[in-house]
Amino acid sequence: MKRLLTLALAASALAAPAAAEIRIGHVYGQTGALQAYAEQSHIGLMLGLEYATGGTMEIDGEPIVVLEYDTQLDPARGRSVLAEAYGDDDVHIAVGPVSSGVALAMLPVAEEYERILIVEPAVADSITGENWNRYIFRTGRNSSQDAIANAVALGQEGVAIATLAQDYAFGRDGVAAFAEALDGTGATIAHQEFVPTDTTDFTAAAERIFQAMADVEAERKIIFVIWAGGGNPMGALNAMDPSRFDLEIATGGNILPALVAYRDLPGLEGATYYYYDIPQNPVNDWLVETHFERFDSPPDFFTAGGMAAGIAVVEAIRAAGTYEDTEALIAAMEGMTWETPKGPMTFRPDDHQALQAMYHFRIEVQDGVDWGVPVLVQEIAPEDMDVPIRNQ
Repeated sequence: MKRLLTLALAASALAAPAAAEIRIGHVYGQTGALQAYAEQSHIGLMLGLEYATGGTMEIDGEPIVVLEYDTQLDPARGRSVLAEAYGDDDVHIAVGPVSSGVALAMLPVAEEYERILIVEPAVADSITGENWNRYIFRTGRNSSQDAIANAVALGQEGVAIATLAQDYAFGRDGVAAFAEALDGTGATIAHQEFVPTDTTDFTAAAERIFQAMADVEAERKIIFVIWAGGGNPMGALNAMDPSRFDLEIATGGNILPALVAYRDLPGLEGATYYYYDIPQNPVNDWLVETHFERFDSPPDFFTAGGMAAGIAVVEAIRAAGTYEDTEALIAAMEGMTWETPKGPMTFRPDDHQALQAMYHFRIEVQDGVDWGVPVLVQEIAPEDMDVPIRNQ
């Protein structure tokens, strides 16, 4: 009797339709050199989904389920786990990854499965440029947005710049975009230096920069650093006293642990994607308050980006009226504007890049703060940045 009852229950379960749920796949590098970025991104994604659904984690009564996949910062693995997410787990929308190199490997998978991939926070221009396809949307900023904002902060007549960057898509695209953005500002790039992503000893690279810049005649000479992950190149450069060569250090924004090194560089200028005390809007107010309540710390660089992606997911599904029809989602997302911790973002129809504000900052040392504080010099609005369309 027990066996017959078990079989009957099993048959009943098979006959019953599966409960509807909205499956979001977060495909990101949970392990590896960018683990800190990944953790922030995931916290932000979950907070974004919570905020946009008013805490219910449901859209029109259907629950949101977030499935996690670890790319381990390996492009081949990123491609494989994204295929697993779409093919085996029937994920409706994927978000991620952290690494630009991994993102580039994942883009064709979204096209193959005809499913949306929201890229957050990988930065390389080529993601929404020559490697882009129509299933790719990006909430994170791209290299050109970084570059244009930093050109606003640093570009002026009489400035000569040497760049130090990592030798992969993020660094190469970043330098190329920065050089392009400086065109017409009067500033010039006099030297480019690329080093491996895991570099910890910057002595040789610094000496090459010092030698290259020694004979450059300029009113102001700058070493501009484009870096992600560990290594602390700015601290290493600063320890070598570049001021004896009339060189100063500049860079973009970064996560709070990295900003500790900025404390030794008061007056340093650049442009940043986010610092929790800069944007003034209701979404950021909620994020800052909630993050302090739950983690006893402020939200960081990639927390805000993850939240922007989470809100975008909810708003896209609501606008499309579906999470299963990719074409309807694309139609809804192209040109969609939604509110984020940085204020409004808009997916540009041409390449699905999110247009967004950036922030020109100057570092201050403040009592009781362990890191160099990026103090706002000016907000650079989306309409003030002519971000190139590179997918044509």
